Amino acid sequence: MKISEFKKQLSAVNFLHFYLPDGNAIPAHFHITEIGMVTKNFIDCGGKVRKEEVASLQLWEASDFDHRLTTEKLLGILTLAEAKLGLKDLEVEVEYQAGTIGKFGLEFKDGKFLLTNKKTACLALENCGLPTVLTNLVAKKGGCTPGGGCC
Repeated sequence: MKISEFKKQLSAVNFLHFYLPDGNAIPAHFHITEIGMVTKNFIDCGGKVRKEEVASLQLWEASDFDHRLTTEKLLGILTLAEAKLGLKDLEVEVEYQAGTIGKFGLEFKDGKFLLTNKKTACLALENCGLPTVLTNLVAKKGGCTPGGGCC
């Protein structure tokens, strides 16, 4: 979900409800401790230089159980971030403490914001030999042999 869609959905709800991928609700007394624009400059395993940008939203919970963030307050914080940081209409990535800091995607369904699992992937498959490996596995229909090049 991009910032523009997030703001649109925030305007359509009266209360903020965030849910983890396992269906558990993030406690209603959460705080938004950061909104930022994160730029990642990197090189993939094939040697290609890449750049990714996301809008980072950090959720945190403390022991102040009476705290409730309103949709209006969050919209105000987003507007301030757009003005002060030059925050663009980027994909939203949510950070939330789950054993360690977890990074999640964001979707909206039935009046709720759903944190979605993010996955890693090889960005240079043509340099990893993975398509050849997969092709060999399919061709052999269920069998790899030592030295056969598929495992």
